[in-house]
Amino acid sequence: MRIIGLLLAAFAGLSLVTGVYAEDKKEEKKDEKKEVTLKGNLVCAKCALKEKGVTKCTTVIQVKENGKDVNYYFDDKGSKEDYHEDVCGGAKKAGTVKGTVTEKDGKKYIKPTKVEFDKT
Repeated sequence: MRIIGLLLAAFAGLSLVTGVYAEDKKEEKKDEKKEVTLKGNLVCAKCALKEKGVTKCTTVIQVKENGKDVNYYFDDKGSKEDYHEDVCGGAKKAGTVKGTVTEKDGKKYIKPTKVEFDKT
């Protein structure tokens, strides 16, 4: 009888450990970031959008999603990036951005790996 009790306890412990491991794997997959490509208009959030609370120049790509403009703020060095100069001061340029997207406090961010402006 004791052996059966020990086996049941060992099985229960093993099940618990396996369940925790499976949950960890789910969380790990959830945290994986997938690279996306966004196409739209690149602008400066401070100069062109004149957004409240934005005190420093930062690049934004405006993308049409379901008929609405959605802003993706660049998670980069802001005005120190080479491509920011092209949109700072109120300019709007069509282009494509590749990177990983995150969301924080209701805002969408993209960590750019490649930024290209359309040829005009």
